[in-house]
Amino acid sequence: MNPERYRLLEEDRRSLPEGYKVELSGDIIVMQAPPSSIHQRNLAVVQRQFEAHCPPGYFPTGNSDLASPEAGSVRNPDLTYVPDEVTDLVEHDIPAELALIAVEIVSPSNPENDWTGKVRDYPRMGFPLYLIVDPRQQTVTLFSEPNHDRYHTRTERKFGESIRVPEPFGFELDLSGLVPYRD
Repeated sequence: MNPERYRLLEEDRRSLPEGYKVELSGDIIVMQAPPSSIHQRNLAVVQRQFEAHCPPGYFPTGNSDLASPEAGSVRNPDLTYVPDEVTDLVEHDIPAELALIAVEIVSPSNPENDWTGKVRDYPRMGFPLYLIVDPRQQTVTLFSEPNHDRYHTRTERKFGESIRVPEPFGFELDLSGLVPYRD
């Protein structure tokens, strides 16, 4: 993306009101309302398990903007792991290529953002792993092996099963504690 265009879009994104999750995907600014308690519970179930397998020198964050000016994207995953050294950065945004994974809990009001926009953006941004927890469909999908604009591997499991999370985490994520959205 043209650096000047990116700068202007990023300026617009930062000027929007607080209280929303605001992301940039190419020429589109994406705003989302605060998450539900089911969303937060499912995120906690996943995060607790990742904590036990977090590689040394990394920490979890769920409120950080990860940027890739080359891809024209700024995303704010529900959960990601970044190196301790990012605390030394003077910039607000963390370079996306430093993250080990992006974890998203699908929003019932905007599932296309996680299933279309982020499946497109995350490999371009350099996320090696993308885990989608979808309480609507009661599935968990792991995308891996990114190559420029897409992931080469997709693994899907149902709530109640387990899914293998590869290195640098290297563990079986237990999906039995996840809960679906209520109709």
